Order: sequence, then structure tokens, then C-alpha cells
Amino acid sequence: MYTELKDVWNELTGPGGQFEITTVDVRGQSLRVYKNQPANLRDMWLMSAAHGDKDYLVYDDERITYTEAHRQVAQIANWLMAQGVEPGDRVAIAMRNYPEWMLGYWACVSIGVACVGMNAWWVGPEIVYGVNDADPKVIIADADRLDRMAAVAGELGERILVGVRCEPTEGVIPWSDLTKGDAALPDVAIDPDDDASIFYTSGTTGRPKGAQLTHRGCVANVMSLAFANTAQTIAAERAGLGSGTTKQATPASPASLVTTPLFHVTANNCGAHAMTLVGGKLVHLYRWDAGEALRLIEAEKITNMGGVPVMSRELLTHPDFATRDTSTLTTISGGGAQVQPDLVQKIEDDVATARPSTGYGMTETCGIITAVGSDWFVDRPDSAGPAMPCFEAACFDDAGNQVPVGEIGELWVKGAQVIKGYLNRPEATEESITDGWLHTGDVARMDDDGFIYIVDRKKDMVIRGGENVYCAEVEAAIFEHDAVAECTAFGVADDRLGEEVGAAVVLADGATLDADGLRTHLAGLMAKHKIPRYIWFLDDPLPRNASGKFLKREVKEALDPADAS
Repeated sequence: MYTELKDVWNELTGPGGQFEITTVDVRGQSLRVYKNQPANLRDMWLMSAAHGDKDYLVYDDERITYTEAHRQVAQIANWLMAQGVEPGDRVAIAMRNYPEWMLGYWACVSIGVACVGMNAWWVGPEIVYGVNDADPKVIIADADRLDRMAAVAGELGERILVGVRCEPTEGVIPWSDLTKGDAALPDVAIDPDDDASIFYTSGTTGRPKGAQLTHRGCVANVMSLAFANTAQTIAAERAGLGSGTTKQATPASPASLVTTPLFHVTANNCGAHAMTLVGGKLVHLYRWDAGEALRLIEAEKITNMGGVPVMSRELLTHPDFATRDTSTLTTISGGGAQVQPDLVQKIEDDVATARPSTGYGMTETCGIITAVGSDWFVDRPDSAGPAMPCFEAACFDDAGNQVPVGEIGELWVKGAQVIKGYLNRPEATEESITDGWLHTGDVARMDDDGFIYIVDRKKDMVIRGGENVYCAEVEAAIFEHDAVAECTAFGVADDRLGEEVGAAVVLADGATLDADGLRTHLAGLMAKHKIPRYIWFLDDPLPRNASGKFLKREVKEALDPADAS
């Protein structure tokens, strides 16, 4: 099946292919791009008008069709321009995943205005930092975010505030004022390399950096997603794989559950963009809850369930999983963190209609770098898949030298999806991007088929007595124990060895396990030096950031080695 995938890959990306690759000069760099991709997100949004009366945005009992969404987006765009917002300006959105998020987003990118996705978890000082860094003319915010901004109003400067789902407030324009009328979308020319959005990276140290995502990069990401699905579907058919890329003869109409925040590329660029292009339905959750997710999968006939891996794990282990109708699911995907190999097999075995998939990417690449699913993912569950055609990808050592295939190094990528840079941070941009090559900060290796294996975050790797211990490997082995619901591994300072391996573990409801039992389990899976010396069993769930990733640093700082088992 790998031969078939390679053949299809070359056909699709070669001269005359649906995903033909060419090169263009962008800011002095020759970058790989899809020859046939739309010029910008405005063009992509306009294409979606053809979906007409199909449901587009669903939240509780609210339903907005594509036709109605296009009417509202045009009105919002006209309103923004009437306030003096011009192409090249910025508008911030600060809210949880309400339908207004996507409507405001499409209005911005359709008139050449960069949408600033403000982290909905930010508190006062963080909001002040983000607003002053991005300098938006308008801030669209829900009630909770407006309350937080009110406490620091004197530090935010002069901004036009728009209120979403909130009581009338002095100085705040109600959202309904933006959506009245039936005017045409303003005619605006947008260059492919204009900023489409500013998304703040979820780094664990220092101030977050505002990544400048371009129209070219965002559209290329949608093309990459479409390419991955097309290539694997055709290759599966040619290889005669029984279940192919889906277990269903006639899948339901595309519908996706929005499980992660829209101010990140996972939900916005990879989920919402792709669904919008194919006329799919976006079903919003107020907050992640596996039981509610299962109810919505049944009620809304969800076909695509994505999110960070722990969400898929919680879905499969929820008491309601066996009684809810999940027969419309075709794909359960994981992103934002590595999908543990045992979870790949659980999805394949436990969900009658769906197949596992994953995409590895970053804010700095406008979405995915790699993608893999179905038989290829089941066969190589520890892989993130091959880099998409619009990327050059290679692993480098600390001196900047490319390492041979199979050897471990930092993954660098170059291509259309790499961001322009970091807003107001030229030094950070220069440090992260060398001659067009983005330093991902991830330790990886590549095999002869071009499949990439993410070993760990470079800065989180534990060096124990000169031996590299990759936390992702430790976590994957711990997760293979049925009693484990959550875990995260990290380094603990040690006078003799420099670092020892530590792990914080949360057990599944009703499960029992002690440190000796866990170490015995691990002894059959990994070398002795990789087995955690320090193990903490926690009663409460591990803390997560807004995108659902475990806050490893926060966990580590809260634990005392003296209290470990």
C-alpha cells in the first residue's frame, strides 16, 4: 500500500495533477505551493455560497444556513468598513466558540482585515498584553471577556467594543447592530501574502507570540487537508484495502463537532475551513464534555470528531458510548498532541464505522505539516505521517546540518504554509525561521517512505545521565495500562544524573494501580533508564491550556519529589 500511495502522490502533485506543485518567490524565498489553490480566503468564502440552505453553524437550538451566514458576513464587513476599518487593519475576537466567532472571522478575512484570535482563557494582564501587541481597531467579545476587559479598560487604549450575547452595556455596541440589512460584500483586493489572522502561540514560557498567518498559508492548509484525504482514498482503492479510508459505503453529509477553541489553528484552520469548503456543518459545544459530545454526535449525525487525543480517549471510555448512536462517524482524529499508539488501535477496534487519523502541525504552519489515517496510521501508529506536498521537510542537528534518514534531529520545514513571522518580534522571527526554514522545536526522525515520527519537544526532552529520554515515549507506554486515564512525563532535577524521569498519573474511575504495578507494566515496554523514578498519583484531572494540552510545566512545578512514589 505504500507503493500505491507514492504513485498516487506523484500523479496528483505532478504536471496537470489536481494538486500540482509549483514554486513561487515569497519575500525572497522560493516556496512550494499548490498551483491551483484559491488566491485568498475571501475567494474560498465566496465559493461556499453555493451551499445555500444547508445548515452551517449549529449551537444549542440555533441553526444558521450558508445563505444566512453569507448575508450576515456581508453586513458585518460593511459595518466594519463604515467604522473606518480598512484592509491591513486588525479586528480582535475574544469569546468562546459561539457562531458569532466564525461570522466575524469570515467578515474580517473577506475584506483584507486580519482577525486577531484572542485566547478566551486570558485574564486582565494577558488581555492588556494581547490588545496592545496586536492593536485592533475593533474588539468583538462575549459577556465574560467584556467583564475582564472592564477591569483593565484604562490600559486598553481607544477601541470600538462589540458585545456578543450580553446585556446592553454603555460604550459597547450590540452584535445585532452589525448584522442588520442585506448589502453586498464590499469588493476588496487581497494579496495572497497579506495577513489573514494573528493567532497567539500557546508557549509555556514567556509572553505568547502573535503568529502572522497569511492568506496563502491558510488556503494551502485546506489544500493539504484535501490532498491527504484524496491521496489516501485513491491509494486504498488501488491497494485493494477492504475498509479503505472509511468503513461506510455511503457516509452521511459532512458534519464536524467543534471541540477545541476557534482561536487556534486546529479548530479554525483545520476544522472550520475544511468543513466550510465542502458545505459541512459545524456543531459548537459550550465546553468539552464527553457525554454531551456523544449526545450531539447522535443528534446531529456527526461524521468528523477531532480534538486533542485525550478527548477521543474520554469519548471511547464514557459510560454512554455503548448506548449512543455513533454510526455516522467516519473519522476520529487527534491533533495538538501526539496520538498514543494504543489509542489508534482503540479507535480502529472500538468504533464500528470510523477510522483513526492524525495531523501534526503548528500555529506557525497555519495548520498541518503532516497527515495520516486509516490503514497507514494503523500500520504505523507511532508516526505522524508524511509532510504535505507544499513542504520541504528535513531533520537537522544542533549545528544546522541535515541528518541522514532514520537519525534523530530537530524537524525543520519550508513552504507555502509557514507564517510570515511573529508580530512585532523580529528577533523571534529570525531565531525561528532561517532562510525560509521554520525550526519546529520538535525532535523527530524520518523513514525511507518520508513518514515523520515526532519523538518529543526538543526543550522537554529528559537527559538522564547523558541518555535522551523522550517524554512522548514514556507517556505512550503508561497509557497502555488500562487503569490510566491521564498522564504526563517530565524531567526532575537530580544531582547525580542531571535529570530523572517523573510522571504524574490520573487513574480511570474505579481503577486501582500503585507505583510498583506501573513500573512492572513499563518494564516490559522500555529500557530501565526510561521508567519514571518519580510517580505521583493525582486525584484531580491534569490542568490543560485552552487548546486542551496538558500544562506540563504547571504540573511539574506543583509536585514535590519527596511526595512521589
